[in-house]
Amino acid sequence: MKTLKITLVAPFCLALALPAFAQDKPAPGTPAAAIAGAAPYTAELRARIQSDKKGVVAKNLTLTDAEAKKFWPVYEKIQKDIAGPQSQLNRAVTDYVDGESKLSDAQVKKLVDQVLDAQSREMKLRSSHWAEVQKVLPPKKAARYMQIENKIRALLAYEAAAAIPLIH
Repeated sequence: MKTLKITLVAPFCLALALPAFAQDKPAPGTPAAAIAGAAPYTAELRARIQSDKKGVVAKNLTLTDAEAKKFWPVYEKIQKDIAGPQSQLNRAVTDYVDGESKLSDAQVKKLVDQVLDAQSREMKLRSSHWAEVQKVLPPKKAARYMQIENKIRALLAYEAAAAIPLIH
């Protein structure tokens, strides 16, 4: 049963794939400092990510004009691609939360299968996105972008895990 609980919660957390902060030396009191470990900024950071993901990435990726011209169309495609698996995952989690204690074993199995499918699709997309980003950015900036994505995902995953009740 513990495995089932983890399986339901973890993928939802990871489904909230949004771009992430990754500054080398964030200034104290900035949202970027929140990613570096300053917990009081979590709500502020989450709000900023949700309202201006692209701005967060732009501020933390520091692209030249030539790099930006190549990167932003790829970024937009990535965001559009990821929306499908995220939507599937969000639907499964919403169904779980709505039915929580009334779910049958068959319903739980179906939800877990949906979560795992969405998670698998997202991982395949992330791998292909990595290849696309490497084509338009130098290796260090491509890696930095992936770090930004992972850091924001981790922040949102933590908050989602705290909010989603374990199955009974």
